[in-house]
Amino acid sequence: MENSAKGSELSKYSTLGKEIPQVNHRAKVMGRAQYAGDLKLPGMLHGAILRSPYAHARIVRIDASAARALPGVKAVLTGEDAPATPWGGGPIKERYVLAKGVVRFAGEEVAAVAALTEDIARDALDLIQVEYEELPALLTPEQALSEDAPTVHPERKNNIAHEIEFHRGDVEAGFASADLVFEATYRTSRQYPGYLEPMVSVASLESDDRLHVWTSTQTVFLARSRIAKALELPISSVRVIQQTTGGGFGGKIVEDDNQLVAGLLALHTRRPVRLLNNRLEDFLSCCTSVPEQITLKLGMTREGLVVAKDVHIVADCGAYSGLAGEVMHVSAMRSDNMQRNMNVRCHADLVYTNTPPHGAFRGFGGSQMLFALNSHIDAMARELGLDPAVIHERNAMEQGETTVHGWKIRSTGFKQCLVHATEAIDWANKRAAPRGTGVRRRGVGLAAAMHVCGNRTMGDWDGSTVMLALNDDGGITARSGECDMGQGAMTMITQIIANEFKVPLSVVRLLPPDTDSAPFALGTFASRVTMSAGNAAIRASHAARDKLFALAATLLQVAPGDLEMADGGGVQLRGSDKKLSLAELARAHVWRHGGEILQVSGTWDPDTEEPDEQLYGNCAPTHSFAAQAIEVEVDTETGQVTVLDSFLSDDLGRALNLTAVHGQANGGNVQAIGWALYEDLRVEDGRIVNGNFADYTMPTAESVPMLRGDFVESMDPVGPYGAKASSETAILMAAPAIANAVYDAVGVRIRDLPITPEKVLAGLQAKKEQQGAVNA
Repeated sequence: MENSAKGSELSKYSTLGKEIPQVNHRAKVMGRAQYAGDLKLPGMLHGAILRSPYAHARIVRIDASAARALPGVKAVLTGEDAPATPWGGGPIKERYVLAKGVVRFAGEEVAAVAALTEDIARDALDLIQVEYEELPALLTPEQALSEDAPTVHPERKNNIAHEIEFHRGDVEAGFASADLVFEATYRTSRQYPGYLEPMVSVASLESDDRLHVWTSTQTVFLARSRIAKALELPISSVRVIQQTTGGGFGGKIVEDDNQLVAGLLALHTRRPVRLLNNRLEDFLSCCTSVPEQITLKLGMTREGLVVAKDVHIVADCGAYSGLAGEVMHVSAMRSDNMQRNMNVRCHADLVYTNTPPHGAFRGFGGSQMLFALNSHIDAMARELGLDPAVIHERNAMEQGETTVHGWKIRSTGFKQCLVHATEAIDWANKRAAPRGTGVRRRGVGLAAAMHVCGNRTMGDWDGSTVMLALNDDGGITARSGECDMGQGAMTMITQIIANEFKVPLSVVRLLPPDTDSAPFALGTFASRVTMSAGNAAIRASHAARDKLFALAATLLQVAPGDLEMADGGGVQLRGSDKKLSLAELARAHVWRHGGEILQVSGTWDPDTEEPDEQLYGNCAPTHSFAAQAIEVEVDTETGQVTVLDSFLSDDLGRALNLTAVHGQANGGNVQAIGWALYEDLRVEDGRIVNGNFADYTMPTAESVPMLRGDFVESMDPVGPYGAKASSETAILMAAPAIANAVYDAVGVRIRDLPITPEKVLAGLQAKKEQQGAVNA
């Protein structure tokens, strides 16, 4: 494969590898950044949604006459007014913009109102009378999989939304050769993304008779496709513009109904409509992480080599499958590629229930399996008398090797991450120290992870395109369809272009994603943007450079090969003071016979492959690795677990912006600590009971220690300047590391997240009773 990763030599203006703020930081901190909720269009109406109070019910009758008669109400829509085409965030299209005939979860959209003010719209919701016939609800996968269970979707023969099976190598022979075989079951909880900005859209049927949607999103082009299909419109008649986005974490990809309802209201009223979720509505409508039950069986030699792996997963997708099938796919397969073991078997079922849908969340299924795998390795290491860090090191894939699923490991700093994490937390000494018998006891735990940097599984393309135009004053306007939701994608692309042109960041302006003007992009997920858009930015810059060199060679009457980019911008004759500025070249490129504005595009698509029918194939261009060591204190009287110290070492290839990658590492780490210790969106009788920030506990600055970490720069041969992803490995390890540390402290193994005080106390009591029985 052509290696576009190197780029040009760094100039004195380069910001690569330095600590810099994001290019849009001033707009955010000064309140000038425009979020979708800030937009005010002439004649704009305000939307509101009536949601089902039942987990499963037939809609017998809807009387909206009183709501329609309320002064200020401009539209009240029900399922009868909505398109007959079902939509879905994933490959299965089974959901309607507004429910038709039946509701399948508490919170499903039943009716929508557009009114002059938000207060009037919400008053109108109270006037809509809906008669429901409540139906039996399947609230757990166990209920849904029972032989006599009705189907959540009558057209399906059972409640299995998606099934994955694969078998590689000789698993039974592997177990037979093992010195230790261990099996256990783990359960993970629902986690809400917790972004600062709830989902919001403004939709308007503009003068061109096209639907324009300004929204908070991670992918404008996938949003456009979904809106067009769900509202039965040609794709060309829909325009999606990303506004400043206040966090996404997977929840703003393609699984939310907000954009669709806003668009439907705008089409019916022919006026702009703003639809903003309040926090409770966001809890009801945003997909949370997929809860999974994972039964894991590993075979290991006495030296700690994994020789066989057998996994059974039961995942709950809720009432609609969305992206949950792809999430389960990651749980089933990705962690296999960390280790050299070639004997793996998996059976995974995604199950419909009458609960709010689950789907994409940062880590995208990796967190669930890595909680199980890292907990399992720690338990087996203790049984074998080995250090779990040694087991990870002995099984680690090396650069140049191909994994059990056909993944090619092009770079890895995994072993260095293990060394950094364990040394930084004084692993050996703290593991050897006596635990004591006091009320508060300390322990340390370790976990490791891998993640993709792109993923060729949505279709035969995982690329990105960046377009550049040179302005009359030498400024550079760039366009990309990739979305920044706070992680720093806009800054990264700007850094690369500025470095290639050897100019300050201020010379480059990257426009927000807009489907009318940006090149097509898949968007921000699968940790793909640095890899794909970064390489595309390099290629676009090189294409512009070639045009600049050709023009400058004519003007200076020299050979193009004798030219180079000049510090500060422009082209100069190598070893001479002859130079033409970017402004001079920009004007010269236009003002000549046959001239035109200097504009180019660069596209980069990795040489990956779609997995085949057996799910085999090198689907990602490269992979990130990480390790994390954590120290906790457990109060044996209250069961409280406190994280005292954390050190996360991340192989990100190369750090392009130290401020951004530290922020990503710390943010992911904090989300994982929350998931480990207390975050769990609780559903009782099918209804969310803690759908607000008063009852849904998330970590604050006071609840985590000063987070420590570093980076391993493995200089990936594919990534831009050697860079890989740095956004998702950080969330994959804290939960198992904490679980392992709790066991190290008090000898209680928690396999059911979150690790609450009640579970710790129950484990301590069970341990005490077991010891009493043995002594008796």
